[in-house]
Amino acid sequence: MSFRPRKYDLIAFDWDGTLFDSTAIITRSIQAAVRDVGGTVPSDKDASYVIGMALGQALAHAAPDVPPEKYPALGERYRFHYMAHQNDLSLFQGVLELLADLKARHHWLTVATGKSRRGLDEVLHTVQLKGVFDGSRTADETAGKPHPRMLQELMREFGVEPERTLMIGDTTHDLQMALNAGCASVGVSYGAHEPDAFHALQPLHVAHSVRELHDWLLQHA
Repeated sequence: MSFRPRKYDLIAFDWDGTLFDSTAIITRSIQAAVRDVGGTVPSDKDASYVIGMALGQALAHAAPDVPPEKYPALGERYRFHYMAHQNDLSLFQGVLELLADLKARHHWLTVATGKSRRGLDEVLHTVQLKGVFDGSRTADETAGKPHPRMLQELMREFGVEPERTLMIGDTTHDLQMALNAGCASVGVSYGAHEPDAFHALQPLHVAHSVRELHDWLLQHA
């Protein structure tokens, strides 16, 4: 292992807003779901803030005036609106090249996401992504962000220490999770959260494009 030219053995990526260009559709789906069940429709900022959280936690935060007994209906309506647009989603330009270069350096590539296991598996089983990632954790099978359990389980699975693990994400939830797990992080500014809030969470870098992220990782990871 020591001959491999890298600083981090394990790189964990958030999915939505980091690798996958889905922020606008998730935001609109949350807003439409809240409207469907009679709640106060959240602003774009409030709806996008919850991206990365587990679905139940996210919807409860985005719709605080919706009573708990309506949460199942809220979740169903969110899935309905999201599925109606799922074919509109795509990887950000340059992501496949980024992942290929990291694989060539023998990093373990993983996903730590607020998506469901079913939702993540559907995209990971596409031809473009088959075999790219070595492991993953989703919010419905472990603790949601910013709890560190996702990263802790991935580190345990691959036998990697926190100082050899790097988390990459587009929200404060991702960066806080890394901090909670004792890992380094990198933020991206092109996703769900404004990067002004990132600096307090001590990311090593904030990338403003996939190309910038690619260059930084090849030089520093």
